[in-house]
Amino acid sequence: MVGDKKIPKLNASQGKLASLGEVLLVSTKLGLTSFGGPTAHLGYFHNEYIRKRQWMDEQSYADLVALCQFLPGPASSQVGIGIGIIRAGILGGLIAWIGFTLPSVIALVLFAFLLREFDISNAGWLSGLKIVAVAIVAHAILGMGQKLTPDKVRVTLAVLTAVLALLWTAVYSQAILIVSAGLLGFWLYRKSPVLHVPDLVVPVSRTVAVLCLTTFVGLFIALPILRQVTGIEWLSLFDYMYRSGSLVFGGGHVVLPLLEQELVPRGLLSKDDFLAGYGATQAVPGPLFTFAAYLGAITMGISGAIVATVAIFLPAFLLIIGTLPFWSVLRKNPHMQGVLTGINAAVVGILLAALYQPLWTTAIITPADFSLVSILFIMLVFWKFPPWVIVFAGIFGGMLIDIL
Repeated sequence: MVGDKKIPKLNASQGKLASLGEVLLVSTKLGLTSFGGPTAHLGYFHNEYIRKRQWMDEQSYADLVALCQFLPGPASSQVGIGIGIIRAGILGGLIAWIGFTLPSVIALVLFAFLLREFDISNAGWLSGLKIVAVAIVAHAILGMGQKLTPDKVRVTLAVLTAVLALLWTAVYSQAILIVSAGLLGFWLYRKSPVLHVPDLVVPVSRTVAVLCLTTFVGLFIALPILRQVTGIEWLSLFDYMYRSGSLVFGGGHVVLPLLEQELVPRGLLSKDDFLAGYGATQAVPGPLFTFAAYLGAITMGISGAIVATVAIFLPAFLLIIGTLPFWSVLRKNPHMQGVLTGINAAVVGILLAALYQPLWTTAIITPADFSLVSILFIMLVFWKFPPWVIVFAGIFGGMLIDIL
């Protein structure tokens, strides 16, 4: 019949391309609009991926979030990568990351070039960005502390970690503190009960997963050796970023002390430029780990930005691909949950140490600086202004202090 035209079906390759295109469009939209940091990103993801498009069920999304909170690296980016993998395979995960990450990478590289081309080290607005970083991190500590250290045992562990992180500043001190906290959590919470949870099905074979985990460990061991042997500048940058991306638990804010410890003492950039970039990172949407793009650009230009961005996110890719097929078993293990409990408390402590050094000691110099950070903190915590408003308020406040 004339009116009974059949709608042509897409073949497998066309369907895969359509899925990849959809992942790219949605993730790019999120990359352009997702202000507010990792916790806010998870809300945006839930709205776009789960509520609107139903790419996963609610329980599977919650399980994926739990896995990414356990893994080192940028939790919200790993959730986005995981959703992309479930929707369109490993290539879908890569495309989801590109869409979510690229807008802020471009913005921060442009900001780095602005710093390199013009002498703005004493600009008032730059001081304002440093003060913004103090307010943002203080807010992160408050929120994470309430969630991750709700009792005196975990509070004590967090404060002890902060004290040791400030007094013991060796290269691997923070990694050792995190591992130690995990072992202590394993012992303290080894008898905690675990509720039944459903399996999470993902299109990744265990062979591929093991290969990714092996690559993750192999690079972690080999890169420092290659850096020492070759002395190649870009390889050194890759090693610094890869190691930071491999050791950070708790999201983008916690990467601050690790990156500062890796780059500033080696003279790759000044502490002022470091903090200015961190403040600027708060003004753009997308993951906080794109701070690496700024650091790479200010040290080695465009090539440095590419190397740093790939290196700091590569552990997140390898770990999320490598652990997803095994997560259904691991998340039911009470010992693993105890390890995570201890690590989370240590993360709060490391962030507390970072609030003091390098943030507070560099940015808060005068009574006017303290006044501005107090106002910004109140705006962020109690008046609930979004972070981009805080950034512009900090820039304006810094300029005003400079004039007065």
